[in-house]
Amino acid sequence: MRFEIMTLFPELVDYVLSVSIIGRARASGAISVTTHNIRDYSEDKHRRVDDTPYGGGMGMLMAAPPIAACHDAIMDRLPKDASVRTIYMSPQGSLLNQKTARRLAKYDALIILCGHYEGIDERVIEEFVDEEISIGDYVVTGGELPACILVDAVARNVPGVLSSEECFELESHSAGLLEYAQYTRPPVFRGRAVPYVLLSGDHAAIERFRRESAVRRTKRKRPDLIL
Repeated sequence: MRFEIMTLFPELVDYVLSVSIIGRARASGAISVTTHNIRDYSEDKHRRVDDTPYGGGMGMLMAAPPIAACHDAIMDRLPKDASVRTIYMSPQGSLLNQKTARRLAKYDALIILCGHYEGIDERVIEEFVDEEISIGDYVVTGGELPACILVDAVARNVPGVLSSEECFELESHSAGLLEYAQYTRPPVFRGRAVPYVLLSGDHAAIERFRRESAVRRTKRKRPDLIL
């Protein structure tokens, strides 16, 4: 799967997505992540990509021409028969969840636009953005970190990224419940012992424990997932 990221700060995106599981997935070829500096598509001699908004207002707005030129160049690189989705990371978008991540993992390529300043010219959204996605009801300084979160969430559902499908099928939100409580050595830590059933070797009992643990956790932490 291909992730094509349109940004003013490609070095930030590349740094975050070059380590751990996602970094290894890139190295193995399970996914590809390519950053595109929107400034490279500016026709301004100073490589400006922003301007003052019509009608006045606070701050600067990212202009349509360099974003559109960047998007056109990406589309020209992609196979003509590829399934492609263009996403704008925006606080006005729908909230990212596991269902969305799994849906997006079915595309051949995602083009992700990172906004900055006070946002982007509305005509960009009207022209080629298929979907706006938010990582939460708050505002950050740019779309780069939200884009990295989206890539991470989606990529985990791509075959070959994780060692086993069970790694994501049993995770929180994937199975409709939060993940069960887990423990490792030592068997007793500051007076708190690992539940005996996990040391029993009784696999059926362990599965029952984990299911009951998942239900209890979900009821306590996220009852809205059960209602």
